[in-house]
Amino acid sequence: MKVTVTVDCTPLEAREFFGLPDVQPMQAAMMEQIQAKVMANLDQFSPETLLQNWFTFDPKMAERMGDMFVNMAGLGGSRSKDK
Repeated sequence: MKVTVTVDCTPLEAREFFGLPDVQPMQAAMMEQIQAKVMANLDQFSPETLLQNWFTFDPKMAERMGDMFVNMAGLGGSRSKDK
């Protein structure tokens, strides 16, 4: 014996049927907070700022990255001499 039941309801109606809480106000508040934080920190994700943050810990990092790209491209040895 095979029984098929089709339920046509919205997500809100399904939550109410199962007795689950309505979380839409909480989700809206959280999204507002996330949006505010993203907008406040948006300038930190510019290409210039990202590169500046990446290369601040080692002054020779830019040279090493250039050497790495040259080696990856197969254009020969590194530009700097190994010490």
